[in-house]
Amino acid sequence: MKFSIRLLYLYLFSFIGLIIAVIGTIQLVDLGMKVYIFKNADRYDYPIATKFTPAGVETTLTDEEKDDMKKQQDTESNRQRQRQASTAIAMLIVGIPLYKYHWRLIQAAS
Repeated sequence: MKFSIRLLYLYLFSFIGLIIAVIGTIQLVDLGMKVYIFKNADRYDYPIATKFTPAGVETTLTDEEKDDMKKQQDTESNRQRQRQASTAIAMLIVGIPLYKYHWRLIQAAS
């Protein structure tokens, strides 16, 4: 097998596809571990905000307002997990065919 620009291109894009697929797999494993094993790993407890009256007097939040804030935090956490899952799946959808296509061309050239 002799060196050529075409062969270099094939190896380069095969490697890039493999790296993209590996990163996507790592992200999916990370997400799975956060969801099923380390359930509080991506949970952030934000300080409870206080509110002020028009006169500038600080008041505490009611239990209903605190529950609403907790629900908003949970909703945002779920949205973040969905974004991470969609990114990881997209990486797999792009990376695996990119790798396979170029690797098959390399095998055919050998």
